[in-house]
Amino acid sequence: MPEPMDVRDLLALDRQHVWHPYGPMPGKDDPLVIESASGVRLRLAEPVEGHTELVDGMSSWWSAVHGYNHPVLNEAARGQLDRMSHVMFGGLTHESAVRLAARLVEITPEPLQHVFLADSGSVSVEVAVKMCLQYWRSAGRPGKQRLLTWRGGYHGDTWHPMSVCDPDGGMHHLWAGVLPHQVFADAPPAGFDSVPDPEYSAHLRGLIARHADELAAVIVEPVVQGAGGMRFHHPEYLRVLREACDEHSVLLVFDEIATGFGRTGALFATDHAGVCPDVMCIGKALTGGYLTMAATLCTSRVAAGISRGEVPVLAHGPTFMANPLACAVANASIDLLLSDDWSRSVKRIEAGLRDGLIAAEKVPGVQGVRVLGAIGVVQLDHTIDMTAATRAAVGTGVWLRPFRDLIYTMPPYITGDEDIARICAAVCAAAREG
Repeated sequence: MPEPMDVRDLLALDRQHVWHPYGPMPGKDDPLVIESASGVRLRLAEPVEGHTELVDGMSSWWSAVHGYNHPVLNEAARGQLDRMSHVMFGGLTHESAVRLAARLVEITPEPLQHVFLADSGSVSVEVAVKMCLQYWRSAGRPGKQRLLTWRGGYHGDTWHPMSVCDPDGGMHHLWAGVLPHQVFADAPPAGFDSVPDPEYSAHLRGLIARHADELAAVIVEPVVQGAGGMRFHHPEYLRVLREACDEHSVLLVFDEIATGFGRTGALFATDHAGVCPDVMCIGKALTGGYLTMAATLCTSRVAAGISRGEVPVLAHGPTFMANPLACAVANASIDLLLSDDWSRSVKRIEAGLRDGLIAAEKVPGVQGVRVLGAIGVVQLDHTIDMTAATRAAVGTGVWLRPFRDLIYTMPPYITGDEDIARICAAVCAAAREG
């Protein structure tokens, strides 16, 4: 191991060469330097606001559901590393990938039988779109090439995923007029526990019927719209989409990259509705935050349809597809999740967030507070000063990453009650200062 760099030198090089996500080059604010992480704590290379470590309220963008430096996941990585860290997947296979695919089929809705292992969430959405487009080409209907989604969504930063992100309020409006022109429904009415709106259901049905001849698929985030606005909606609208897609020969894609593996209180958000999509994307928590990996699952109908086409293969093949190291950790992460009574942990966190975030309702400028599963959201009536809000959270010893008008938390499932209370206090502090 090389000697640790001086923090000032490290930050100077970072500013000069490293382009951080959603930031300018060079950056305006120095990032915090993390030396190590364990459990739910990020250890700082030097004290900040009087703290040498921070409680992680973000699960590293919603992926580290088991926390950090977990002995079970560490052992899985070490064991696989001793055998092989990588091997190409074209013409070869290996046990870790086969076990993972079989396990994903086992824990997802029964019609999903086939698994394409991808590099990242965005790539899994690209693969899902390609599956749907190729399915209809193989069926002799190449005119079915547009996608329908609802406003307020987010599906990733690569090309086709950007085209189904919110066209106005999202991060990708810069590419309007360049991206494929998709069909957008109104955003679903807010509220997981709200009474379903029959007029909105009719709006969805009508839009799908009107565009059926040109639609390859409908793609949505089930129950929770993530980076597009952290909005919750009633599962009934997923049932409406399933029925309308079946009626008008349109495929249905659920993007469960953020919602999968227990985050909403169900193992997968589609379980709240009791329906199954034709294609489903999963990622983020798949490897417990250890390595980048995602998957696109589909039904036998979709797979068989593609295989009957003029080009009877799915035309996609990432270099690091089914990376053995990532597969081994994903298998261990799923085993750990299912053996640790994830449902009880998520319910406990949900109760703690509901209790702790009540105080945010009294903070001036707070427009609303909402909690579902291990997700807590405070929405303000103005765009947040992210620097000030982040500083306020760090001042309480917690790491949060606010955006737009939202301060939210998605803590690791192992987060204890005292740390949940601390995270809630940090959210309130960030709301006051942001």
